[in-house]
Amino acid sequence: MKKTDALSVITGKLGPLVLVFGAYLIAFGHVSPGGGFQGGVVLASGVLLLAIGRGTEAVFALLTPRLLARIEAVSFALLLATGVIGMLAGKGFFGNFLSADGAGSPVGFIIALNVLIGVKVGAGVAYLCLVLLKDAEL
Repeated sequence: MKKTDALSVITGKLGPLVLVFGAYLIAFGHVSPGGGFQGGVVLASGVLLLAIGRGTEAVFALLTPRLLARIEAVSFALLLATGVIGMLAGKGFFGNFLSADGAGSPVGFIIALNVLIGVKVGAGVAYLCLVLLKDAEL
């Protein structure tokens, strides 16, 4: 792929907007279409746009593959821990353990799950795409 000035300008302007939109999808997935998975994929596509425009070396200076793999592993462990804590609290796997009597609103719990899933999916997809993009560069 030949890198042009137009490609650099477009991806440089569009990449941060896509990252903000991904964060929006994660944060407001409980009230509108979206959520953790969709927002995570959009976050990864924002990182990919920046890598296409500025090169993988510039992105790897901030997000190394090792760091992305660790972020994914930690968020997955926290996600599983959230499920197990729900079971230990007697609410079932991924049960809302944040409300004491079970009658509280599950919104905070759903947002927390969306964030964990969004970070996990975003880090995983970004890791895969960046490694493949780096291997494809000539």
